[in-house]
Amino acid sequence: MIRDKSAKKPANDAPKKAAAKRAAPVKASFRRERALIKRGVWPVAGCDEAGRGPLAGPVVAAAVILAPDRIPRGIDDSKRLTAEEREKLFDKICATAQVSVAVASPARIDRDNILRASLWALKRAVVALPEAPRHVFVDGRDRLDTACDCEAVIGGDGIVLSIAAASIVAKVTRDRLMCALAQDCPGYGFEQHKGYGVPEHLAALDRLGPTIHHRSFFAPVAAARAKHMPWTVEPVQDLFEVAQVEVQVETSVEIDASAGL
Repeated sequence: MIRDKSAKKPANDAPKKAAAKRAAPVKASFRRERALIKRGVWPVAGCDEAGRGPLAGPVVAAAVILAPDRIPRGIDDSKRLTAEEREKLFDKICATAQVSVAVASPARIDRDNILRASLWALKRAVVALPEAPRHVFVDGRDRLDTACDCEAVIGGDGIVLSIAAASIVAKVTRDRLMCALAQDCPGYGFEQHKGYGVPEHLAALDRLGPTIHHRSFFAPVAAARAKHMPWTVEPVQDLFEVAQVEVQVETSVEIDASAGL
């Protein structure tokens, strides 16, 4: 008996296709903003920052109110986009949306710590918007102390379109600032790594020492400062020695008191 090979049932690829669909990253959408608009809540802003992790340069925060009828195509989490795509979208976002930017300097980061400096910059960006928002979406776990409702969204730059737009504005703005700093501080490669702690940057820190644009209390910067500028490092007090001195003082007081008797 000859079997008709053409009658053979094709393999069921449905499970594989479903798994591939689940694995594909979900692009940011305007769904949450539209839900608020339907309830009469408008304007709605998204905000995000760039530059928490680097050893040098500022933290840059951006806030964006997208125009519902003029949303540029292709907006997504800045980390999913190429530098060229970010630059093009930056121009389109700035041309069609309400945008503001705030910067937390390395000095503020040293004074307040990186988290507080980032939240300060994010709030400043929201306040600087041309029109006060009635609702704010912010990327991360921490809500902002704003005059309107603020909703923190973990991974928001890949979920909420307004936050994604803000992530693009913040990233492009900071990258441009770091390229400008590279002109003032040759040899560190800021134009390449944007201040992150890559091997080339660590080698430059060890060779040249830190600049005023470095974050003093980040460990690699502190180590480079101790090597190149030891006079700026405050000596650490030995608490064990202090405790010994206090014990000796207390003992001598007791002896003197007993001698008077």
